[in-house]
Amino acid sequence: MGAPQGFLDSVAFDANGLVPAIAQQHDTGEVLMMAWMNRAAIKETLETGRVCYWSRSRAKLWRKGESSGQVQRLIELRIDCDNDCLLLLVDQTGVACHTGRRSCFFTAIRDGARTIIADVQIAPEKLYDKP
Repeated sequence: MGAPQGFLDSVAFDANGLVPAIAQQHDTGEVLMMAWMNRAAIKETLETGRVCYWSRSRAKLWRKGESSGQVQRLIELRIDCDNDCLLLLVDQTGVACHTGRRSCFFTAIRDGARTIIADVQIAPEKLYDKP
């Protein structure tokens, strides 16, 4: 696959060299998560088809699912009109959220209160093989 000529140079990275990336399930439209990508993460994702992000907390590339097995396969990468946000249409294996839910967007504001709208599908300690 790979990045088209000049594409990476067109991305408007922030002062930290990052760009927000929203992952969406390609066939249902479900918004799964938001994470950050740097130049290397975008390049690797386009070259391999397996989504790779930049982990700000670990300060290193994070290949989605490397510790949980819950990988994202890239179907299509899109960039917004200002070149400062990416949309990744993916095929998500299992859950996308570290809480064990399908989507990170499981809290809604309803009737003026925070409401959990999605159940845990897999316990986080099982997801990451932690006691």
